[in-house]
Parts: sequence; C-alpha cells; structure tokens
Amino acid sequence: MERNPLKMTPEKIRLFRECFAGLTHVYGTYDVRTGRVRQVKEPVTDRVILAHLQGAQSYGVYLLVKDRTRAIAADFDSDDLWAPMEFVAAARNYNLPAYLERSKAKGYHGWIFFEESGILAAKARLIVRHLLDEIEHPDTEVFPKQDALDPNVTYGNFINAPLFGALVPQGRTVFVDPREPTKPHPDQWDLLRNIERVTEPHLDEAIQVNALELPAGRSAIPASTPSRARHSFGLPPCARTMLAHGVTANQRVACFRLAVNLKKVGLPLNSALAVLAEWADRNEPAGDRRVITAAEIVEQATCAYAGPYRSCGCEDPAVTPHCDPSCPVRNGRRRGQASRDRRLGPPQINQQSESDRK
Repeated sequence: MERNPLKMTPEKIRLFRECFAGLTHVYGTYDVRTGRVRQVKEPVTDRVILAHLQGAQSYGVYLLVKDRTRAIAADFDSDDLWAPMEFVAAARNYNLPAYLERSKAKGYHGWIFFEESGILAAKARLIVRHLLDEIEHPDTEVFPKQDALDPNVTYGNFINAPLFGALVPQGRTVFVDPREPTKPHPDQWDLLRNIERVTEPHLDEAIQVNALELPAGRSAIPASTPSRARHSFGLPPCARTMLAHGVTANQRVACFRLAVNLKKVGLPLNSALAVLAEWADRNEPAGDRRVITAAEIVEQATCAYAGPYRSCGCEDPAVTPHCDPSCPVRNGRRRGQASRDRRLGPPQINQQSESDRK
C-alpha cells in the first residue's frame, strides 16, 4: 500500500468521482456497527466522498443514470479467489480490462469501467452476463441490476464503493494486485489513475462476436465488419471439480494439469500460483501423506507455463477420477492434441511423488 493512503487531496476526490460516478442526488450507506443499510436522498458532494475515503461514513453509488452507466461490477460473495479471477481472465479474452476489489465483508467485486460519457447499461449487463455464463457462475449479482431507470425503477440498487477508509487498513474495499491477487495493490490511486476504459464500439464488437442480442426496445448495435469469433472461455469439468474440492492423491500431477488449464484460459502465472495455493488448502491426501508444498506448486506451474503443453491429461490417474462423462475433451474432440502432448512428454512426475508422502 502507498505510504499514506488516507491522506486525501482534491485530485484524489476528483479521480474517485470519475471512476465511481452515478446518480448525483442520492446515495447509499450503512452503519459499520450494526450493518444496517439505508438510502440518503441528498446530493453527492465532495464532502460525502471525503467522509467515505476517511472512514467516517460509507458511500454506495447508484451506477445507473437513465439508461447508461460508466462502470459495472460483478459481486462474488465467496472468499474463493478462483471465480473472480476466472471472470477477469474471461473478460481479457475479449480485450475487456477488469479489476478485482476485495469487498467489505467477504468476496470480491469484478469491475469494468467505461468511457466518460457512459455506455448503454443493457449492453454492459449483456456482456457481463455472458462472461458469467462462460465461467459457469450465472447466479452472480451484477450492478447495475437493471437496464434502465423508469417509473417503476426510480433509483435502482447501489453498490458499496471501494476505498472505504475504515476498512482499507484491514485490506478490505481495496483493489488487489493483479501480479499477486492475494495482496492489495501497492498504490490504489495509481491504479485508478491508469484504469483502462472500454468504449461503446469495443463493447459492441464483443457483443457481435458472441452473437448476443439486446432486450427488445434497447438500441441496436451498429452493423460492422464481422469479427472472427473467439473460442468460448472456460475450464473443463475435471479442472473445475479439482479446484473446487481439492484432490486426495497425485497432487503434483494434478497441480501440473491444473496449471496447463489455467494457462490455456489466459491466467498469468502469478495469478495461477495464487489459485493453486488456495487449491492446495482444499487437498486432503489419503493416509498420512502431506499436502503439496508451495515450492512444489511453483515448480509444477512454472514447468506447465514454460512448455507447449495443451492436453487436459484425460488419461492421467490424477485426472480421471474427476472426469465428467459429458466432457467434450473426454469424448475425443482433442485426441490429436493429447497425443501431441504425450509425444512432447510431460515433466518427470512420479505418480507416487514426494508431495504425497510424509
């Protein structure tokens, strides 16, 4: 964290308001002692923002302004780091920069920021919903929750803004470091100054690539030259199962294959190491064998990222117990690639490796 993160300046207040802009005549807040949430029908002034940043009173932003928004957030309510990181990687697959914030109580917010004039909320929600479907977390809440304000939706729903001064020292409501996602970014304000914003034409392209359709009555997407569709993002069922529940044997082989899959979906090595560290905590080795060590995780992941490996390892004893009968990989769609990986040869991993022993 920066040397004095609580020292506020007019420039920081202006920057914060640019990033977390919304309705200007109403905001949300909550009591830090009781957790009671309430709406405040007063102007969003610099004093309101200053109180938030200094920890006196939290600020919740109503992102939806008419039918436009300048930011959107997916609210992951679990401390499991994998789902939000998968969201960031899925967004990157369409060149949509996303940023992770550690929320106030548990879980993470995945933020995407848009150009200053904002973009149609319907478009933003459509693409974020698509990303959540791709990573198989369709029930994740999205803010704003509506496509537009109307006589039946006066304000919409607020989301608690980042950098609440009372929680920042605890490592909460802060953006994580993309290089080490278990830690806060060392300079929150520098991150905000360098936020990459998505333009509406760029979002339109991502919507077209995926043949998504806006709800009836929303503005159509301008026609343009068709783009080559990207492959759908996501991990195979075996990798999802292993990450969610851990393994009981062959940890080093499993670690290697998981790392290969994480590389394939575009996760940087440092982020993959953080995911694999959490995965190791879920492992329950059979008998008196120990859990894979941090050094062994680094060794296997580094090897997976350094080589041209692509196979999911369907024939590995570490993977087969977690296979899904409906998996397209298991059913032979990528047999050619699996054979290629076998010819390349995986790293030397003894199935009864030291990581599975005392």
